[in-house]
Amino acid sequence: MPERTNVWGGSFEITPNHEDQPVTEDGDYDRAAYRQPTTPPSVDEVKQSWLLRPEREREKRRKKKFIRGRMIKNMALYVVLAGLITLIIVLIVRRRHHHRPPPISDNYTVALQQALKFFNAQRSGRLPANNNVSWRGNSCLNDGHNTLVGGYYDGGDATKFTFPASFAMTMLSWSVVEYSAKYEATGELNHIKDIIKWGTDYLLKTFNSSANSVHEIASQVGGGDPSTNTTNPHDLNCWMRPEDILGLRKVYKCFELCPALAGEMAAALASASIVFKDSQEYSRKLVHGAKVLFKFATQEQGAKYTGNADPFSVYYNSNDFWDEFVWAGAWLYCATGNSSYLRFVTDPSVAGHSSGFSIGPDHGVLSWNNKHAGARLLLARMRLFLGYGYPFEGMLLTFHKQVDEIMCSYLPDFPKFGRTPGGLIKLNHGKPSPLQYVVNAAFLTSLYADYLEAVNAGGIYCGSKFHPNKDLRRFAETQMDYILGKNPLRMSYVVGFGNRFPQNVLHRGASIPEKKKISSCQAGRKWRDSLKPNPNIIVGAMVGGPDKKDGFRDSRSNYNYTEPTIAGNAGLVAALVALSSEGTAGIDRNTMFYAIPPMFKP
Repeated sequence: MPERTNVWGGSFEITPNHEDQPVTEDGDYDRAAYRQPTTPPSVDEVKQSWLLRPEREREKRRKKKFIRGRMIKNMALYVVLAGLITLIIVLIVRRRHHHRPPPISDNYTVALQQALKFFNAQRSGRLPANNNVSWRGNSCLNDGHNTLVGGYYDGGDATKFTFPASFAMTMLSWSVVEYSAKYEATGELNHIKDIIKWGTDYLLKTFNSSANSVHEIASQVGGGDPSTNTTNPHDLNCWMRPEDILGLRKVYKCFELCPALAGEMAAALASASIVFKDSQEYSRKLVHGAKVLFKFATQEQGAKYTGNADPFSVYYNSNDFWDEFVWAGAWLYCATGNSSYLRFVTDPSVAGHSSGFSIGPDHGVLSWNNKHAGARLLLARMRLFLGYGYPFEGMLLTFHKQVDEIMCSYLPDFPKFGRTPGGLIKLNHGKPSPLQYVVNAAFLTSLYADYLEAVNAGGIYCGSKFHPNKDLRRFAETQMDYILGKNPLRMSYVVGFGNRFPQNVLHRGASIPEKKKISSCQAGRKWRDSLKPNPNIIVGAMVGGPDKKDGFRDSRSNYNYTEPTIAGNAGLVAALVALSSEGTAGIDRNTMFYAIPPMFKP
């Protein structure tokens, strides 16, 4: 008979049913009970087994019941023990989580949060409920017959200047476009967007932003006549809080020709439109205003522009306007995707007009008056991430090479810019108020290092020497560390940061007690001349900074040392967020180019 095979696997051999098998005291089956006896049992043995069988059966059942009961009890005990262990672990984890100290933010993040508060202290107009500066209140509510209410005071006075305010908003918007994830990680994204919107809302009031063409711009509210040489640009005679200024204030306007101002305003609105791209109606309004201003700036002449420069100003006088043309055109291309702006900014004649091919003493110094370095880095970004070929590659490559030259000029190996004995780079060649230029350079180097890492480039060549990206960051960090207190005086030049910072900041609102109402310019001089520290701490304000020998005079009477400005603080904010270690490292590659059609992307 052929052997049977089990298709499911295993053997057909029948094994005994162990349900009623005898067991030992240890719970094992008693295999001896199944052994075959060697000799047949006698009749008496058989009878005896019949008589004892019921008793044996009962004994077997008792043993099985005992064993099963013991196993059940053991299992229950194991379950209870496991539950107790789990509960203890959960309680320990929760306790540690509850008492875990908050993560310690790096110095750059702490200083960033403070630097943003400065803008709250500079607000003009009717303040929002969440302004969070207890000693500030509503002020200058009659500006421009109520049409120019809002905006920011420029520095320690109550004057509103459109030119530096526009540059400040451009820098803040640029930092948000690149590092929105970091702002969100620090909980400051909504805050800085509110700061930008407060500024752009005001800029939209300074010209007819709903029209298709404009002929005038409000360039200044309050202060002295900007066209008069006898006007003191840092007037210290009238010392009063903005809240105590009543009545109408003088509004100064430029007509027909103010290309630098209009160009910077166009850059501010265009860059902000990218920040607010998810608020489509507001973003479109900003873009429209930027287009109108750019047309007003260039008089629709483009590279053939032959108009005059902005009217002279003793306050913020631009000595050129072609840099604003390139700066604004680059931002408008990013905001609209209209290639005509890219053709304009890559026109060699425009670059030639804007000193694009020259290397002067201020080459690489980004400020409210000089946008060359910022515009070049913005255009180099397009080359790195969009990879344009003909006809744009030639000029974009030129700008890119110039960015490398600028970065090299910042590094200690190159003698173009000197250093103070304490290590602060002298970008303004030893002149007063150096910090506003230093923070902008720190932002540019940190940002460029992030650009290079995003395209897997390890660094740059300065001559024959290769400098890795960490050298760019080291430059930025050493300069920012100097500003935050790592300097010969061990003083932080950001008010409120660290244990030692300026106490006599040149600032009307901070120097006069909140409840002291001042009725005249002369009445406030006692607070100007007081030797006591300011009663109100203007947290986050970056002052002008030290002199070329690291010296510093903490005096309200010397604006070069102790006056903060919104343009300077905008660069401070940008540099700090670029260096902050909070949140996602690196930049947002794509948001900058969200409006550019796919056909213009690789």
